[in-house]
Amino acid sequence: MSQKYTAHESAYIDEGCTIGEGTKIWHFSHIMSNCTLGERCNIGQNVVISPEVTLGNNVKVQNNVSIYTGVTCEDDVFLGPSMVFTNVTNPRSAVNRKSEYAKTIVKKGATIGANATIVCAHDIGEYAFIGAGTVVTKDVPDYALVVGNPAKQIGWMSQYGHRLEFDKDGIAVCKESGRKYELKNKTVRILE
Repeated sequence: MSQKYTAHESAYIDEGCTIGEGTKIWHFSHIMSNCTLGERCNIGQNVVISPEVTLGNNVKVQNNVSIYTGVTCEDDVFLGPSMVFTNVTNPRSAVNRKSEYAKTIVKKGATIGANATIVCAHDIGEYAFIGAGTVVTKDVPDYALVVGNPAKQIGWMSQYGHRLEFDKDGIAVCKESGRKYELKNKTVRILE
């Protein structure tokens, strides 16, 4: 049976990985044991994906990203250049905490900008947008736009990645898709 994904000759893929059709793995990347990568993912140069990480379909991982054990990225997630996840809240070189890896879920369609850090055990909501260099130290709601260190919410984003401006009735329209969104009780949803 032929391989249905593409991996550069300098990439390392350990035993027990499942890699979906159409996925591309570029130069000097290491996919460690028992990872699951969905279909049509793009894994940039010099990426490390630690054991047992799961990526959904169409996940884009830019150059120099580290995704550590305990992280799950759902479909259509974008991880910007040199961003990083953590997986232990109180690491010490002399103390082995491999049994204490915390879980982090990045939900469908979320974007994490270049050089951002996601401190473990804090989930990123659907279509949330994490600005470049942001340090996330708490959960991020669906569609939230957060920036800074520590991360502070400054607005809301559409599924197409445009800032939403809500009127007095709590309605906003994405300038690219034309879809309407409603802000109610600090929660954003798409109106059908």
